[in-house]
Amino acid sequence: MNTYKKPQELVDGLVRLLSVTRNSDDHFTGLPQIGGVGRVFGGQVIAQALMAAQNSVPAEKIAHSLHAFFLRGGKEGPPIDYSIACDFDGRSFANRRVVASQTGEDGISRAILNLTASFQIAEDGLEHQECSMPDVTPPERLKSDMDLRRAVIDAQPDMPETTRQLMLRPRPIEMRTIDRLHWMNSEPREPAAHSWFRTAAPLPDDPALHRAVIAYASDYTLLGTSALPHGLSWMRGELTGASLDHTIWFHRPARADDWLLYATDSPWSGGGRGFNRGRIFTRSGTLIASVAQEGMIRRRRSPA
Repeated sequence: MNTYKKPQELVDGLVRLLSVTRNSDDHFTGLPQIGGVGRVFGGQVIAQALMAAQNSVPAEKIAHSLHAFFLRGGKEGPPIDYSIACDFDGRSFANRRVVASQTGEDGISRAILNLTASFQIAEDGLEHQECSMPDVTPPERLKSDMDLRRAVIDAQPDMPETTRQLMLRPRPIEMRTIDRLHWMNSEPREPAAHSWFRTAAPLPDDPALHRAVIAYASDYTLLGTSALPHGLSWMRGELTGASLDHTIWFHRPARADDWLLYATDSPWSGGGRGFNRGRIFTRSGTLIASVAQEGMIRRRRSPA
């Protein structure tokens, strides 16, 4: 049974989760999610790795991109170690390489993610924004995703208890979806989706933390976009999947506790993989980040 927590408690827990502990100049530790079960959420590992990288560069250099590869699924419970390699420190730019590792039950530490992050001192430059924010329903006129999840669960009384608990788990990220995501119906549809997201309560005024939270939330809904044209869902046990890589370009600073629109699309799937893209906008229409991800996506085989 899920224990009710106030929104601020959930967000404070997210801040603690992403606030990695410095052990030395090039080594950090990320704590596990309290009460986490099964595989570690990929967005958590990306966000902790980014926080570790950000803590290893001077404050005036700001993360503008990250490129990550998921190597193995992390396990909830053990902490995650983040080792940092300083590959470049220039006058304007810097680069950090991060290896996230976790020790298994056999006592052996194995890499679960590699991430490279690039940093730049803020400067003025040529500006343009070719894409406009999609014209979508504002968040105030939409139901929360948690309300939608409850409705889906009520309509599927035979849903496995583990799936039910996963869907009802309180989340520090509030989402409101304009379209029907893969778990909402089984009808094939266009591979595109639009969702608003923000933290469920205010965050501290730390731009590095806001970037990490945006990175954390960018792993929501993205891989599922490539499932939409096939009318299949992980929640119904029809698919197996996992993120393979994840890239974010941070174009402008933004607050993760204000509503942001996440517009995703999937131009291709095949060979057991799905390719997905995302654009993140402020309410005023400013493009603040672009995302790309490829993931493993396979139809689940029926038991023999």
